[in-house]
This record gives sequence, structure tokens and C-alpha cells, in this order.
Amino acid sequence: MPSHILSGRCGAMARLSSGFAVVSALLPVLQVARGETLQGSIVGWGSRVVGVDLSHGFMGVAGGGFHSLGLKSDGSIVGWGYDCDGEIDVPPPNAGFIAVAAGGYHSLGLEADGSIVAWGYNSNGQTDVPSPNAGFVSVAAGPYHSLGLKTDGSVVAWGGGSQTSVPAPNAGFVAVAAGHYHSLGLKGDGSIVAWGCGYPGNQGQCNVPAPNAGFVSVAAGLYHSLGLKSDGSVVAWGDNRSGQTNVPAPNSGFVGVAAGDDHSLGLKGDGSIVAWGCGSTNHGECNVPAPNAAFIAIAAGFYHSLGLKADGSVVMWGYNCCGQPEVPAPNAGFSAVSAGANHNLGLKADGSIMAWGSNVYGQTNVPAPNTGFVAVAAGGGHSLGLKADGSVLAWGANWYGQTNVPSPSLRFIAIAAGSYNSLGLKSDGSMVGWGSFYGPTVLPSPNAGFIAIAAGGLHNLALKGNGAIVAWGYNSDGQANVPSPNAGFIAVAAGAYHSLGLKADGSVVAWGNNCGGQTNVPSPNAGFIAIAGGSYHSLGLKADGSIVAWGDNNFGQTDVPSPNTRFVAIAAGQFHSLGLKRCSELGDSDSDGDVDLADLAGLQNCFGVSPVRDECLSFDVNGDGGIGLEDYHAVAEAVGDNCGGPRAAE
Repeated sequence: MPSHILSGRCGAMARLSSGFAVVSALLPVLQVARGETLQGSIVGWGSRVVGVDLSHGFMGVAGGGFHSLGLKSDGSIVGWGYDCDGEIDVPPPNAGFIAVAAGGYHSLGLEADGSIVAWGYNSNGQTDVPSPNAGFVSVAAGPYHSLGLKTDGSVVAWGGGSQTSVPAPNAGFVAVAAGHYHSLGLKGDGSIVAWGCGYPGNQGQCNVPAPNAGFVSVAAGLYHSLGLKSDGSVVAWGDNRSGQTNVPAPNSGFVGVAAGDDHSLGLKGDGSIVAWGCGSTNHGECNVPAPNAAFIAIAAGFYHSLGLKADGSVVMWGYNCCGQPEVPAPNAGFSAVSAGANHNLGLKADGSIMAWGSNVYGQTNVPAPNTGFVAVAAGGGHSLGLKADGSVLAWGANWYGQTNVPSPSLRFIAIAAGSYNSLGLKSDGSMVGWGSFYGPTVLPSPNAGFIAIAAGGLHNLALKGNGAIVAWGYNSDGQANVPSPNAGFIAVAAGAYHSLGLKADGSVVAWGNNCGGQTNVPSPNAGFIAIAGGSYHSLGLKADGSIVAWGDNNFGQTDVPSPNTRFVAIAAGQFHSLGLKRCSELGDSDSDGDVDLADLAGLQNCFGVSPVRDECLSFDVNGDGGIGLEDYHAVAEAVGDNCGGPRAAE
């Protein structure tokens, strides 16, 4: 079910690849004013399960497009993940359910009385359960259609497409599965009936291999199908571009199957999971977390996977589990940060770049030599790095030429990365653009006098030296219509379909798409020094070092972690946020009543300096009965300041 387009109330074309890097335009100014090179750690939040305890109490799971459902042992359903169409908002009363199914952007729950409850996106009538809504024993959901199996062995199908035209005789079915554009029905005699496949293309997913017998379970993906045999082997057919039909050896001992867009899962009798496919669009959905044991059920979404453990806990991996909020170790020595759609870039004080998160397009593979960088920008699936010599390096996705930096790559002073394009600001105040969703890059005229740039989903912003903003590109939601008075701005930021401008008086102006409340700047709208825009959320950095976040919070992207202090830069990705923390001054950081080596070690970790040499912590020089800061400094001086981290940190 691969798609870079999300349809629903949050915008008719909410592209998944929308990612926008905004490094505070004021950060270099702050550093120069303090006479220092900023060093700090990065805090990340969002793009994860929010408010759902997955540790116990589940007896069923289902994976949808970008959301998940869990059936609790008390008969209630818990939903998490993408919710722009209400697909995780279970209607009341949330009770009495015995089975769940998740489609692309809608959900189904089967009640103990045999009725079906449906909610979420209804573009094709996929949530309009036909009458009589009774006598159902099983449910299945594709992106645009739904299936219900009746106690009499007949299948009821509703929604759009030929996948709802159940072949005759409509009888004798014992299980159903729904793919993107096709459906599967398992008969009581062990044969499989497949239908649909006419639109948008037949990849053979309806051509059940012979002998069509002995099947006990079925699963349907985007353009491929799976059948589990009674002997524990799996038969796979249809599209194989990602290897999703290449069942790994030994093909035996399976007790369950599940199919995502381009990947397949098989549950073994020993409780382990086997995953295959993922070759063309790898979001980690085939990387089963350890320990790979004690699983009793499996489910697959577009690009993510779920496993239910015997203890009632749920394990998830794949898309939105790419680790984009979790900063790799060592989380220290950073001077700038940028967030893309599903990956991040952190600039180290030594001029190197650390990249993490999704690497489907190579966007986290920093080119060698990884040195001499002074700025970073992360886009939808590509990355940019600005070198101290004024040149720009670009890597990652290049569908529209967004990594083809024009020659000569010289005299750049700032960079910005959008979903499918890149911008560079030259020292003479002119801009260079490359890569574009709509063809050749077009820049506003006159191309002069610019001091800052930002790239969003499909639009761009540039700040003039006179404080005015120039906006151009896709304008579906008015994101390129700068509000009046267009004056007094000192920084710009661009989200998927909204824009932000920071005024000299510390207030923020926001315009464009507001489906998540991302343009509703919270009060008091004052004291801001930096801004960032994500897909449907916004961030503002206050002068006191705190972060204000507003807009969509389905993935926790606006839940700024405590303590919300000492931040000096911000960045917003698709469904996650990042904040760069300044290393604290030496003080009683552990609140034990004094300033000691433990406090100094904590400061060392923030700066990312070398560890303390053991011999520097071995002598009670002042004879007070303990080894403290005074002893450490005395030894450090005696050995020529060769003690490592804490001395440098101080």
C-alpha cells in the first residue's frame, strides 16, 4: 500500500515525504554574542506511540496504513498512530469487541453480538456497513473497502472497486483478507478464491498457484498474496519487486501469516517471526526486535509490523519506529540540528554531521570526508550540508534533482531543504534553487537582497534584508500569501502547507493550512527568538530557553519533555520534534547539596569530551579525606592538564 499521498481532512494532498529543516536563524548571532562555539545535547519527541501502554492486556492486533489497533482482553479497542481521519477514534461505547481490522485510513471492530462498528475515512463507503448488520464472525479491511464474513459462510463486501464483487457461489467461506485492490476468501475445502485485481494493475495477486488446496489461512498485501498450508508451509504469489513472495528457507513450521504493502510476515510455531520483502521501501518493517520469541499473533500495516506476545504485550517496528526522536550516542557536542520527514541531522562542534532515522533513500549516509560542515538541512528524503568553504553537499533521494547542486558550488552561506527541492543562499544575497516537484526551479525576481530562506512541502519562503517575506510555490492553503503588514520579520519557517514568520518584536505570524491548529500561535505571543514548522505542527523557541509547541499532536510532537529549559535551537519534522539543549554551567546539577565530580562528569557528557583519566581521580591532595574538585585540579596541573574531560568541560 505505498503512497506518498495521504487523503483526508488534514489536506487533500498531505504528502508523507514532507519534511522541513529549520535551524534557528538567530543561533549564529547568539553564539557570536556570547563569544563561544555552542555545544549541547539534542532532545527528541514525537513519532511514537502516545498515551498507550502496550505492555499488557492485549489479545489481538491490527495494522492499518499508518495507524494500529489493539484489542484488549476487556473487549475494548485501543488505537494509536495517524489519526487525521479519525481512524483511531473508537466510537462509544468502546466495549464488547472480539476482533479488529485496520484499513488504510479506516477501522473495523467486530462485536460479540455479530455486528460491525466502522469508523474513519469513508471516501468509498468503506465504513458504511450494509444492512442487516448482524451475523458476522470475521472482518478484514483494505484501504478503500471492507469485508465481513457471515456465520452462513457468505462474504459481504462494501466500499469501492471490483474487490467488493464477491464471485459466485458466495458460500462456504471460512476466512477473508483484504489487500489494496483485491480480496481473498478461504473456503472450507482449503481452496482460495481471489477477486478484484482489475485496477490499477494486475500483478498476479489473484492467480492462486496450483494446487489450490490445503490452505488454512490467507493474507493480502498491496499487489501480493499469501496462503498458509496445513503442513506449515507458506505459498506466496503476485508482485515480487521487494522480494515479498520469496519465502525464506526453511519454509516450514508456520502457523500464521500477514502482509503489508511490500513485505510479508510469518509466525512460526515456536513463537518466532520471520519477515521478508522490504527490498524497495525499507522502513525497518522486516527488522523484528529481539527477543524474537513468545509471539502468538502478527499484523502488518503499510510500512510497519506488529507482534502480539503471549504475555499480552504488543511489539512494533518499522515506519514511525525509525528512531527519529532517539538521538544516537554520544548525544553530545552538537551545535545545530535539523529535522526532515523521518530523519535528522545533527551538526557537531567539530564540523562533522551525525545522521539518524529513516535511511530508505540514503539520506543518513553522510558523504566522506565528514568534516568542515557549518550548517545542515534535512528534507523529505534528502539532506544538505554546508561546508566552511561555502560549498554545498547533497545526498539522499534525487527524484526531482534535489541533490544535484548546481555549479559552481561556491559562496553559499545558508541552505534549506523541502520535500522535493533545495535552496541555497549566496553571500551576495541571491538564491539558487534545484529540484522541483513541478519541473524547472523558478525563483522570484529580483533575486537579490535575501538574508534567510526556508523550504516547505511544495512552497518556499525567503526573507529580505528590509524585513519583508517573499513566498512562492504551491499555494493550496494560502501558505504563500504573506499576511499584511509584510514587514519587520527577522526569521522564516515553512511547514507542509503552512508558513511562519518571526517578527523583530518577538511575536510569531502564522498562515496557511490550519487543520491541526498549527497556525494558532498560543498566548502570550511574545518573546520568541526562533521558529520551526512540521507537517501539521509548529514550534517556537522563547528567549528564556523554553519551547512552545502547537498544532497536531497525534504522535506526541507537541509534548515538549521536561525540563523545558536551556534550549537554544529547534527543528520540526513530519511527526516529530527536536530541541538542542545548551550545556549547563557548572553547578549542583544532581541536587546533592554540593558541586562535585559527579556534576563535572555530567557536564563532560554534554560537551562530549574525553573521559577522565583514572590516575587524576586517585589522590587526596588537600588531605580532607575525600577526592573532589580541588584534588582533581591539583593533579591536572601537575600532569600538564592531561586529565581529560572534566578539565576541558570546566
